[in-house]
Amino acid sequence: MFRVGRTLGLLLLALTGQALASSSLFYVEAMAVAGYSSAAKKVILYSRQLEESMQKPSLGFDYILRLSRETGDFALVAVQGRVALNAEGDNRYELQLYNAYIKFKSAAGDLWLGHDRPELGLSGVLDSHATLLQPLDMNGFGFDRDWGLGVKKDLAWGGLGFALTSGSGMPLRFKGNYLFSGRVFRGILERDNYSVGFSAAAGRVLDMMGYTLLSPNPLPFAVAGLDISWLSNNLENRFDVMAGEKDRKQALALLWRVGLNLLPENRLKVEIQPVFWKVGEDSFFRLGAGLSLLANADITLRALYEHDGNTRDNRVVLQFYYYKRVTVH
Repeated sequence: MFRVGRTLGLLLLALTGQALASSSLFYVEAMAVAGYSSAAKKVILYSRQLEESMQKPSLGFDYILRLSRETGDFALVAVQGRVALNAEGDNRYELQLYNAYIKFKSAAGDLWLGHDRPELGLSGVLDSHATLLQPLDMNGFGFDRDWGLGVKKDLAWGGLGFALTSGSGMPLRFKGNYLFSGRVFRGILERDNYSVGFSAAAGRVLDMMGYTLLSPNPLPFAVAGLDISWLSNNLENRFDVMAGEKDRKQALALLWRVGLNLLPENRLKVEIQPVFWKVGEDSFFRLGAGLSLLANADITLRALYEHDGNTRDNRVVLQFYYYKRVTVH
């Protein structure tokens, strides 16, 4: 996949004829994950469920190629993937592709093509591909990544984005599925210490769990949402609310994540996250508590306790995460 990313970038250089230079970054990634599930009564080598992509023992990479001309960067190629150990599945190893897109920059906005994030709630803002606590997309409300195209525009007061994607998530599948999504937000979190976003999505989506198809036919899906992020000194608060219909049933989802940053440079973070969602007459509740320690510039240690109110499962998960830039000649 590294060669694919470089090939796409060089092809883009040749087609435009305007690029004067390019620069690239290459990172290696390694993850060890293990835990214990009270419901399964055994040690597990995954953080959520066996069918989910996140999180499993894995090796991967992250490649970014920037294409530039006299006026600055005009395009970016990103490819990020990993090979995960699927200890209890039929396929021993699973190839997972996260980022795989080309993004063109212009004064009118950034246009991306490929595999990137839809514009729906906190899932379109938070990069959760390595974390143990997950936003609402991991509970059936959206996708962490999806195949398609989108446009984003940063403005002085905030920004907006729109996307048309396949509605299939990690794999690219066509069964009459599609997803329109859009989000507008006010406030730049890094500058203003707050951000408030309004989003909506509609389409026919596949019921996916990682790369596993749970239902053969696309499901009608239409929701509107409000997300709020607020920083105050070393305290973080994030809220995400969605309401609408899923599979022709009334649907509601609520998430609140509160985090406390400790130690110099916020190297230690403690988080608590209750999540509630309801589809038709079925309701679900999860309570998670996470601990994250930045041991050094390359290594992060994480721990998670999660209680599932429906299955009565109590789960403890430990993670070692290594992410380091390397020089490739």
